[in-house]
Amino acid sequence: MRSLKSFSVLTLFFCLSLFILSCGGNATQDHSGHDDTTTEAQHGEGKEYTSAYVCPMHCEGSGSDEAGTCPVCGMDYVALEDHVTDGHMH
Repeated sequence: MRSLKSFSVLTLFFCLSLFILSCGGNATQDHSGHDDTTTEAQHGEGKEYTSAYVCPMHCEGSGSDEAGTCPVCGMDYVALEDHVTDGHMH
C-alpha cells in the first residue's frame, strides 16, 4: 500500500514537471511564430502585395485596383489598407 502511494506521488510529480517545462519559454513569442517585437507587417513587392485590393492569400498574379475576387483561388479581395492594419503579420 505504501509503495502504491509513493508511485502515485512520483507519477504526479513527473506530470507536473512535464507541464511546467512544456509551458516555459513561450513568453516572448505568440503561437504564430512571430516575436512580440514585430511592429510592422512585411509585404512583398509584386502586384499581389501592392494593389489597392489584394487577395488575403497573396496568390501570384492577383491584386486589382477594384474590388472583386482572386482569379487564382476565388477569395474576395480586401482593401490593402484594411489588410495591413488589422494585425495581419507575414
